[in-house]
Amino acid sequence: MSGPLGRVTALLPMKANSVRVTSKNFRMIAGKPLFRWVLDTLLETSIIDQVVINTDAREILSENGLNDGDAGGRVVIRDRKPEICGDFVSMNLVLGDDIANVPSDHYLMTHTTNPLLSAKTIARMAEAYHKGLEAGEADSLFSVTRHQTRFYRPDGTAINHDPANLLRTQDLPPYLEENSVCYLFTADSFARTHARIGEKPILFETPALESVDIDEPADWFMAESLLMRVAAGEILPES
Repeated sequence: MSGPLGRVTALLPMKANSVRVTSKNFRMIAGKPLFRWVLDTLLETSIIDQVVINTDAREILSENGLNDGDAGGRVVIRDRKPEICGDFVSMNLVLGDDIANVPSDHYLMTHTTNPLLSAKTIARMAEAYHKGLEAGEADSLFSVTRHQTRFYRPDGTAINHDPANLLRTQDLPPYLEENSVCYLFTADSFARTHARIGEKPILFETPALESVDIDEPADWFMAESLLMRVAAGEILPES
């Protein structure tokens, strides 16, 4: 299945507990457990050779019909080591453990909490990433959300505009927010920075609807309403 990039391994870390939305990774949403939305997308993406799930919830996954070796061996479930479990452990430590134990030419990392990410967008990211590598202009990629609005500090002072000389928001300089939807990198770039973002990353803008991240209860309801449209076979508008 390997394409121009060589072997690509998707990393989909998944823990049993969550702080703000209880057991969100396994809760039913628009007809299936949350984790299945992005997992199914990864498995239908042709560039991805395998999906590695680093987890402390192997039994819960099994109860939800997912086991090591599923999808023709493309699903790999790894038990998370006790020393990298918990809500305050850096995700880079979890990723480092996967990279050390699952060799691959490239790694694509995403979250179960980004259920609207599409295979089409993943393919576009991979193409941009590949071109950046080939040109020697990049060593990694991460997804961002563009903001062009008026920002203020907590003390009320303006950050990116002059309140006395209002420009149209579309004329303001853009700010790019790391939205945690997707990352692409190699073992070498990870080793240099000890992080999923390398020294020369591409900042890739993802469509607004695909950038929904479930962190708070309100995010859940928003994602659910969108996923119900997807489950009904409706095509979400371009954003």
